[in-house]
Amino acid sequence: MRVKVLSRNPDDYVRETKLDLQRVPRNYDPLLHPFEVPREYTRALNATKLERVFAKPFLASLDGHRDGVNCMAKHPKSLSTVLSGACDGEVKIWNLTKRQCIRTIQAHEGFVRGMCARFCGTSFFTVGDDKTVKQWKMESPEYGEEEEPIHTILGKTVYTGIDHHWKEAVFATCGHQVDIWDEQRTSPMCSLTWGFDSISSVKFNPIETYLLGSCASDRNIVLYDMRKSTPLKKVI
Repeated sequence: MRVKVLSRNPDDYVRETKLDLQRVPRNYDPLLHPFEVPREYTRALNATKLERVFAKPFLASLDGHRDGVNCMAKHPKSLSTVLSGACDGEVKIWNLTKRQCIRTIQAHEGFVRGMCARFCGTSFFTVGDDKTVKQWKMESPEYGEEEEPIHTILGKTVYTGIDHHWKEAVFATCGHQVDIWDEQRTSPMCSLTWGFDSISSVKFNPIETYLLGSCASDRNIVLYDMRKSTPLKKVI
């Protein structure tokens, strides 16, 4: 009968003091570790993935505006197209894939207060401190063609926000009141108001498209219905 006994010298793995590092016995014989390279590759790959997961969320900066950016809008059909409006009245269209500006428009005199794209993506609307609502083509003008808006509406007050209907040729602006416009008319179809505070933003409901809501400076949210001439509900 043959018996194999494992024997270890305590001096090889027992620490002399508590401050010493724990000794770990290792065998560096490459014949005993046939999967060393794949194992190290997997560890390196996991470490790289974790660095990406816990990395800072900043990807890139779109530089080009000479003044602060006041509002932004996205293209309804193209995920790589974003619009931005600055405090000096300048509007830029950006390509996120290339991370560069593809078009620059001097849209207003003063701040660009709000902007939105048409539901089909062929044009977009801007409002500014010059009391105008302008509709612009989404595509760049052809060679020799001047950069001019498709339509310009001169209002009585400063508009602070704008949003377009999701299915119809209708858009809404806000300021001292909420105005609903037809794209072919220069006067609003109807005006909705509740209180006397300035309204900062207005948005259409993407599901119930005849509903829209607004936010005012007195911390209230008002719900409107295009089919009625009066607001529906107000929440402080």
